[in-house]
Amino acid sequence: MNLTQLTVFREVMETGSISQTARKLNRTQPAISLALKNLEKSLGLTLFERKGRRLVPVPEAHYLLAETTGILDRLSTISNTMEGLIKGHSGSLNIATMPGPSAFLFPRFISQSVGENPEIRITLSTRSSPQIMELAGTQNIDFGFADFEYSVGREPQYSAELIRADCFCAVDRESPLASCTSLTISDLDGVPMGGLHATHPFQKKIRREFQDACADYNPTVTCQYFLPLIPFVSSGQCCSIVDPLTVATEHEMNLSNGKVAFVPFKEPLRYEYALLEPDHRPPSQLALKIKAGWKAEVFKMLEGVKANPRARNIAEAEGKQS
Repeated sequence: MNLTQLTVFREVMETGSISQTARKLNRTQPAISLALKNLEKSLGLTLFERKGRRLVPVPEAHYLLAETTGILDRLSTISNTMEGLIKGHSGSLNIATMPGPSAFLFPRFISQSVGENPEIRITLSTRSSPQIMELAGTQNIDFGFADFEYSVGREPQYSAELIRADCFCAVDRESPLASCTSLTISDLDGVPMGGLHATHPFQKKIRREFQDACADYNPTVTCQYFLPLIPFVSSGQCCSIVDPLTVATEHEMNLSNGKVAFVPFKEPLRYEYALLEPDHRPPSQLALKIKAGWKAEVFKMLEGVKANPRARNIAEAEGKQS
């Protein structure tokens, strides 16, 4: 017996008619009759007695119907599940992202992408960039979003897709620096600065920039990531060189109540993000869909920050309302 024969059998059991079954399955009556005949032949059992134009099932046919219904319903479920997996409408996803975007931007994107779909299970972890690199290297996540760091030592077991964008200097809107159209590192000579921990690759880059400009770097506030620096900036305690996604987050959340201005640099200071994907964990269709969507969302936000005059001075638009 085969699935075509079982499908025909179930329809005949429901309709009691060869002609109705043929119409419902969009087949010819001879094809339906042949399928039924072959099923009976394979079973060595006559399943129906002919009463005029109707087919009356024998008792054994009712048992076969129960088994057939279970088989066909299970196959339908498998088919629907696989269709959902192929289209990225179902499945599970394990993602890790660095603290800044995980505060708002990334969860918002994930929730909007998934919607109210109950067939998708999400595990979203907030980790440092080195931890995300480790998770990707040990094949324990579908993908990660982190600061880019060059791997030292053994060959990494993940691939990294880079996204580069320009940094901004976050300053108190009452500061004279807020009125500048652009800044140089020399403009920050001796200015109290908020930044990341000294071991962070970007912080090392900042120190090199100050050294190259023969400027004094004066760290007064140190945080694990950029967003916690915003309150210190808005209170006038320091300035901070921040990545553009921090600017995008502040535009969305307005943590400073319009008290922070973001000024670009005359000589662009680049920040590097990385989409990390394990080498030995083939991505699901869902993972491919979400990763591509997040990449597009990041580029959209970066373009918005670059093009929006509020990126230079958020206080101009919002500070007047306070």
